[in-house]
Amino acid sequence: HEGGPVRGVGFHMTQPLFVSGGDDYKIKVWNYKMRRCIFTLLGHLDYIRTVEFHDEYPWILSSSDDQTIRIWNWQSRACIAVLTGHNHYVMCAHFHPKEDLIVSASLDQTVRVWDTSGLREKRVSIGSGAPSGPQGGGDVFGTSDAVVKYVLEGHERGVNWASFHPTLPLIVSGADDRLIKLWRMNDSKAWEVDTLRGHFNNVSCCLFHPKKDLILSNSEDRTIRVWDVTRRTGIHTFRRENDRFWVLVAHRSSNLVAVGHDAGMVVFKLDCERPLAQSHGNHLYVVQDRDVHVIDLDKQLTGKRMASCRRASNAMTSGMKSLQFNSHNSSEINTLVFYTQDDGCYDLFVGPNQLSGDTHVSAKHGNAKAVTFTARNRFAVLQHSGSIGIYNLQNELSKKFDPPMPTDYIFQGGNNRILLKSEEKIVMYDLTARKVVDEVVVAGGVRYTIWSQNGQYVALMSKHNVLLAGKNLEYYHSFHENIRVKSGAWDENGVFIYSTLSHVKYCLPNGDSGIIYSLATPIYIMRVHKQFIYFIDREHNVNKQRLNSSEYLFKLALHRRQFNDVKMWITNGRICGNAVIGYLKQKGFPEVALHFVEDQQTRFNLALEYGHIEEAMTAAQEINEPASWNRLGLEALRQGNQQIVEMVYQKTKNFDALSFLYLITGDINKLKKMLKIAEMRQDVMSRFNNALMLGAIDERVKIMAEMGQIPLAALTAKAHNLTEYVAKLEEQLEGTEVSAHIPGNARLLAPPVPLCRPKAGDPGNWPLLRSVKQIFEKTTFENVPLPPDNFMDAMEEPEQTEKDAGMWGDDDVTAGAEPVVAGADWGDMGDLDLGEDLPAVDVAPVAEQGSTLTVGDSVEGKWLRARKLPADLVAAGEFEEALGLLKRRLGLINAEPLEPLFKEAYWATRSSLPGPPQAPSLHWPLLAEGNPKSRDVVPVIRFTSKAIIEKVKDGQKLTTGGKFADALGIFRSALQAIPLSAATDATDEKNLLDMIECAREYVNFTRLEVARKQLGPEALARNIEMAAYLTCCKVQSKTHQCLALQLAMFTSFKAQNFVTAASFARRIVQGSWGDQGAAIVPKAKQVLAQAEKTASDAHAINFDARGSAEALNVCQGSFKLIGASDAVAQCPFCASKYLASYKGKLCETCQLSEIGANTLGIQLRPL
Repeated sequence: HEGGPVRGVGFHMTQPLFVSGGDDYKIKVWNYKMRRCIFTLLGHLDYIRTVEFHDEYPWILSSSDDQTIRIWNWQSRACIAVLTGHNHYVMCAHFHPKEDLIVSASLDQTVRVWDTSGLREKRVSIGSGAPSGPQGGGDVFGTSDAVVKYVLEGHERGVNWASFHPTLPLIVSGADDRLIKLWRMNDSKAWEVDTLRGHFNNVSCCLFHPKKDLILSNSEDRTIRVWDVTRRTGIHTFRRENDRFWVLVAHRSSNLVAVGHDAGMVVFKLDCERPLAQSHGNHLYVVQDRDVHVIDLDKQLTGKRMASCRRASNAMTSGMKSLQFNSHNSSEINTLVFYTQDDGCYDLFVGPNQLSGDTHVSAKHGNAKAVTFTARNRFAVLQHSGSIGIYNLQNELSKKFDPPMPTDYIFQGGNNRILLKSEEKIVMYDLTARKVVDEVVVAGGVRYTIWSQNGQYVALMSKHNVLLAGKNLEYYHSFHENIRVKSGAWDENGVFIYSTLSHVKYCLPNGDSGIIYSLATPIYIMRVHKQFIYFIDREHNVNKQRLNSSEYLFKLALHRRQFNDVKMWITNGRICGNAVIGYLKQKGFPEVALHFVEDQQTRFNLALEYGHIEEAMTAAQEINEPASWNRLGLEALRQGNQQIVEMVYQKTKNFDALSFLYLITGDINKLKKMLKIAEMRQDVMSRFNNALMLGAIDERVKIMAEMGQIPLAALTAKAHNLTEYVAKLEEQLEGTEVSAHIPGNARLLAPPVPLCRPKAGDPGNWPLLRSVKQIFEKTTFENVPLPPDNFMDAMEEPEQTEKDAGMWGDDDVTAGAEPVVAGADWGDMGDLDLGEDLPAVDVAPVAEQGSTLTVGDSVEGKWLRARKLPADLVAAGEFEEALGLLKRRLGLINAEPLEPLFKEAYWATRSSLPGPPQAPSLHWPLLAEGNPKSRDVVPVIRFTSKAIIEKVKDGQKLTTGGKFADALGIFRSALQAIPLSAATDATDEKNLLDMIECAREYVNFTRLEVARKQLGPEALARNIEMAAYLTCCKVQSKTHQCLALQLAMFTSFKAQNFVTAASFARRIVQGSWGDQGAAIVPKAKQVLAQAEKTASDAHAINFDARGSAEALNVCQGSFKLIGASDAVAQCPFCASKYLASYKGKLCETCQLSEIGANTLGIQLRPL
């Protein structure tokens, strides 16, 4: 636009177009994707005030200071109607959102409503063309297709704005008389309804809110005012210090409002759109239409009404801040709704666990700055005084304390814990111990906290920052987003899924993040479960959508080193592209990309980077370019793969390099062939070089003679005393004497002899070490035959020997020796006196080749010579041999759990000293006894009996606290670490063997309880049965025995199995429980008395209440009783008992050994 300001702009609803009008009398239509003006509409004779598109028709409406309103067809680019009648500037004109009406406001103090139904019938088609006449109207000042329907008079000054209601027959107008008038109309007339007073300067703009019963207005008095349409009163006033407001617009589908002022514009919301909701398990607790609903997400996306919230204080804001559900209470529904109105207040709803239909739970009210649940029947209230009160579910104050710092807000922090917010600091406070657990800082201040389902992780969210932490607030990862973070949820794998204004993203525990998909409108994520995402939109509708989780589950499997899952996601998840290849290379796994990359050049590059020569050779054969062959040859030479180097040199016809390869590998026969090839190629220099490397003097003489170098030929023949050539050559020299040129100290030039020549059938490649990853692959122990009894000679095809023996190598030599020493009843095996035969190695053949150099024993060799327990082998880095020993000793078939333990034990014996620049570090083993120069040394053992006992104690603490899943992991880890321990004496050995039994019983105890908690309400009999089996576990702690009896008693009593409950109550009464017995024994007596009155069981279970609990055995595979006549199979390591049908399967207790395997048994110190 030229010649002045742009006063009006309007966007099209669906097309990438907007229209503008300014003081140059022009209307311009722009395409914002093409970033240019498409065309200009001319016709107005003065400044243009407003322009806008029609929602359905190809029309543009414009108002101007020339006292007219014009309607344009933007497709035919012509004016189709001119609306005249105002006798002063027309300040605005707007289409009705649904009907064929136009409203206009003018400085002539009137508001006019125009009927355009006749125009629609004639002009709505695209090809209608323009009306006749110079200005595009058939009769500009006569009859028109758009006629005035109403003239609204009532303002005493010029009217600046008028606007339709989106659904009701209402009009609002604002004028220079500082008044806002509300008008109503019907088919025949329009009249004034009410006048809103409050502005003290000209009203610039006014409109109806599209979603709420509100009128918004702004004025030159520097205020924006919000009015209640129903009550017709002012609700709120937004003020600005120095700028006058001129224009106002509300977004049609969102809650955004934009205003223009002297210095620019402001976009804001009248109220927060975040839904009040929290999910727990498969239930969602959400406020919809000011009612609390409970939704079962596994069944449907609509739920049952539980209670009603307070009414809003006004029509502008809901006054609601948050909804919280008590995840600590599984017996009933507890929710807290917090309000910002009345300076902060809350409603507590306590309802039944199962809702049969819509109910109404009455609320318990209170005032607070913030509230949160802390335990099964307690919640914390941050009071206005700054102190924190702990209330019970009857809303009664139990205790009160002052927080350790000034607190702005409180969040849920776990069982008997809360999170205290103080500006940007978050502190976890333990209510029981009255101490600070930990603290973190989140930039911008925490607004929301999101806990994982199991309570192990928490996400602390501010406006643009998210911090991920553990249950004790230990820091994991934090990240920053440039746009608002709206919501988030943890999936079952510990991955945080969150939404911003425009994307749904993920963040792994190691900090890797990415985009899952883009959003058209913001969403609020409530739950992520089994690759489905459950979310609420801004209309408070609950939605469910499948989540493409392939990428982040692939990265998670890679992070956890679960390579079988990595392959599965690559194969089935359609994961491909350079980004994934780059990620794999960045994480140090380029070999994984070989599973799905099809481009041969990319495969070749990846294989070379990984050092996978076979894959690289396959790709090079497909590419078949000299550059690729040369690169393959360099890598094969670096790895010492002689066969591939030879093949590459042959492919590229690099004869000189091939000859040199044969020289350094001592392959004389092939070097002779290279001499013949050079002769056939007539390559003289190649012939001479090959003859030189072969030491073929006569061939060199022939070559020099053929090339005319007679003196050199004669000199060579004479020096080497080749008499058959000397006479002929001297004849051609014609008397020239060459003997004088032979030096006195001449020596025979012979080719070097290789130190080691490959034997027959040996490819001659350098030996390569096995990687730890290969050793611990799952396929290691699948279908591996036992090693043969006979010992094979080391010279007889070593590759075949290794293949036949699986990954166990020749460890059976050591294992076979131990029984021979212990006793002589093993027959012929007594002849294997390995201790005397091994040192007597004949080294005479080495002496024939030259001087011998004896390398001293390494420190690892010293301790392995004295003792070869699994702990010693792992400390020495002999992982494969250690696995072989464990297979024979314990029947090991699953090595996966041992991988982290092996690494931990290995690195516990390692120390490193940085060397000089460009020099490697010095690695030194850590010793428990002796020093590196001593003959007898013992390595540091990571998993001592003391360390294992401490692990078991940690598990017992968690068991006491009811954290059975966590305790199970710790007990099982302790059990799996015992084979990697070494006892110092008989007492230490007994302690370790006792720990096997203790850890086994606790593993089975926690497994039972975890499985029992997963039962549904329909499996009530099975629930009672498994609770009864808990009392059969021989756990060490009296506390846990008492708790198991107490649990079984209450479970049976509630299920009306009174006879069973009485048996447990009797055991409690008769037992000795110390201090805790004072609380539980009276209850047990009450249960016993009540049960004896009824003396019946409502549910039949497989448990003899009158029998001895110690005599009962439970199958640890099926969790069913083993009968007295049933065949039993045991785990050879932990001795867990199973039914005979489980023989040959993996033990579920230790997850290491084969059930029923015939093994040697565990060894924790030398015999």
